[in-house]
Amino acid sequence: MGNHLAQHPSLSAAAIGLGVHIQSLPEGADVTVKTLTNRFKEGEITIRRALNELVVEGYLERHRMPLGGGRFATRIVSYDKPGCGLSARRAVEPVAEAEAEIAIEYVPEEALSEDLPTPEPTALPGPAADLLARLRTVDSRLLLPWREVLRLAPAVEAWLAREVAPAQVVRTLTAALPPAHVPIHHPGRFLEYRLSALLPPRLPAGPPPPGVEGPAPLITCDGCDRAFRSRDAEAVCGDCREEQVPAV
Repeated sequence: MGNHLAQHPSLSAAAIGLGVHIQSLPEGADVTVKTLTNRFKEGEITIRRALNELVVEGYLERHRMPLGGGRFATRIVSYDKPGCGLSARRAVEPVAEAEAEIAIEYVPEEALSEDLPTPEPTALPGPAADLLARLRTVDSRLLLPWREVLRLAPAVEAWLAREVAPAQVVRTLTAALPPAHVPIHHPGRFLEYRLSALLPPRLPAGPPPPGVEGPAPLITCDGCDRAFRSRDAEAVCGDCREEQVPAV
């Protein structure tokens, strides 16, 4: 690794750090966004932006390769120094993925012993994670891996902290979904956008202004035992009021 990367004048800190990490990996290592997101604390959006910066500056190349049957894989080539020739390439071999336009890079067997997956927790930590895990019961396309549930849980907690009922959060996240025949390839990113873009403001402090207190409570009329709404506990229903008016 040279100072041309570590001291790059235009790359962001995230891109430089990611470039250093990728150059330290052996040939055949897995450098998908999902793997890098699990490895680092930064989210998917930051990782994708950093990878795109490295592509623009020539440190990475993406090659889309057909695998047959409408499937594709992405072959990623890393350069130690942009423009230094084919001898400096370290390629990542593609492997077929069930969904078109999504590729998983090959992970060598020896790498598995170095980075074992974290075991799944036996119970989800809190109502926010539970809400996210249950979204698939509303629409099966919103099935989330447990890592995505844990990653998005703080965003749901921000909604709950603003006194939004869990049922309302679910309605907002599942409203106006694409037609049933249209797949949602990245439900985590789909929900992340809605949680961020549609985040409601905090409720203002103090009592609500006149006219927005909500419906009046139900009370029983003393004259006919009919239930009606009124903020006056001594009030009677409209029919009984008309009967009390003296005829002229």
